[in-house]
Amino acid sequence: MGAAQLIGVIRAEPGITRAAAAQRLGIGSGGAADLVARLRRARLLDETPAPASGRGRPTTVLGAHPDGPLVLAAELRAGDWRLAVVGVDGEPAVVAQARSGASTPARLLAELAEATGAVQARYANRVGAMGLSVAGTVSDARLVQFTTRGWTDVDLSGVSAGLPLLLGNDATLAGLAEARSGAARGAGTALHLLVAVGLGGTLVVDGEPVTGAHGAAGEYGHVPFGDRRLVCPCGARGCWDLSIDGRALARHLAESPPTDPVGYAHEVLSRPADERTTAALTAVAAALGAGIGGLVNLHDPDVVTLGGLAVPLRAAAPEAFADGYRDGLMSFRKASAPPVHDGVHGDDGPLRGAAALALDHVTTEAALADWARRVSTS
Repeated sequence: MGAAQLIGVIRAEPGITRAAAAQRLGIGSGGAADLVARLRRARLLDETPAPASGRGRPTTVLGAHPDGPLVLAAELRAGDWRLAVVGVDGEPAVVAQARSGASTPARLLAELAEATGAVQARYANRVGAMGLSVAGTVSDARLVQFTTRGWTDVDLSGVSAGLPLLLGNDATLAGLAEARSGAARGAGTALHLLVAVGLGGTLVVDGEPVTGAHGAAGEYGHVPFGDRRLVCPCGARGCWDLSIDGRALARHLAESPPTDPVGYAHEVLSRPADERTTAALTAVAAALGAGIGGLVNLHDPDVVTLGGLAVPLRAAAPEAFADGYRDGLMSFRKASAPPVHDGVHGDDGPLRGAAALALDHVTTEAALADWARRVSTS
């Protein structure tokens, strides 16, 4: 139990000193020294001298043991994939990546599975689980909709090369990362929203995302906050997705629907601030803010965090966003509305969230005890 608690502190605050970790756990320096010594012997943690910070007794920084347990974290995005190795401190180190191009689902997943198997073989018996982030709608172990690629009902279970697979949508996992070690750390209830091709997100309660019966919760872009005349690729009408991404900007600018809505949005954001561009960005930022107000009414979070295109879209028209957000709130919330923060993990949020899922699997008290037994007999 002590190991699980200390590792939890290190995951939440990478690079924490031994003294600060002891304070978080409410134990004395002697108890902390004994606990860390036992975890070093079990190859769970290591410590290195902390950077000098003036006078006072020197302390140490805690981190993953170089021969300790590992997990794999992978991210399947619209145009590429990444695979990382992660120690118990939660810091991903990318070891393989590739553009996916025009790959079929079978070919892409075979490439990722091959890379997973190679990494697993390299680290012998140290890898205990794999977390996978997907930029699409997931349900159980299936990718049920990948809008940017036109894929539906793809079985993802084979990518982990026999490892336990923990799967999640990219926005859900980015929200998990922000709640555990980012802009929403310490919040009891946090709402995270990520804009890319459409919008996804998650509600995180006490550090755990609300994923629904089959893992497909958080598809906030498919609530009817948009224009009912528009039919979404998901099959529903009036989806909020169509009001807050690159497709919405193209409609406001009377330009052709973009084949790459994310790249198009970045291009629009980089244009000179002429009247038409400013009006388009203002309309999208207002729609984003208003929808967030509605979700705050629904979920009553302590804080809202943003990722992906949501960050520069708000920055492009902050007053329109703020007005939309306030106008979307119920009257009693307006005086004390939850703050809306930019996420701190940026594009690495989904990968860090995938790592967090996998680490949850291998850092339970039972899993750590099993690891320690194997080390003691090796």
